[in-house]
Amino acid sequence: MVLVVDASVALKWFLHSPPHEESDSDQALEILRQLQIGAVRLVQPPHFLAEMAAVLARLKPKDCQEDFRNLQALSQEICSHPGLYRRALQLSVSAGQHLFDTLYHAVALTMPAATLVTADARYFKAAGSKGKITLLSQLGL
Repeated sequence: MVLVVDASVALKWFLHSPPHEESDSDQALEILRQLQIGAVRLVQPPHFLAEMAAVLARLKPKDCQEDFRNLQALSQEICSHPGLYRRALQLSVSAGQHLFDTLYHAVALTMPAATLVTADARYFKAAGSKGKITLLSQLGL
């Protein structure tokens, strides 16, 4: 299974304990378990690590360095498809969403057999009709 996880999902890997506990953390952590046994392959947009570093620094300044090292250690591919940004721009305009959000979706739409997993209900509502997207709460692993 090929998954693209946006920051709303990946942050749950690091915010699953008080005081930052997140809903649906169990489902997000299951993605990590499936990644470790080779049942899931992660493909991410080029800005993924930068976005995660920015949010981790803001939410967990004391732990952000260690969390970021752990994130970098995960087996993940960065999508460098030449049409990725054009696809993301089309999605951004048609769905009225931020380009950084649509980059995740564009990766899923560009990669064969890939699905975007998001915990962002607002984005899902706006762009779900474009396909190849599921809410974390509905992901069956």
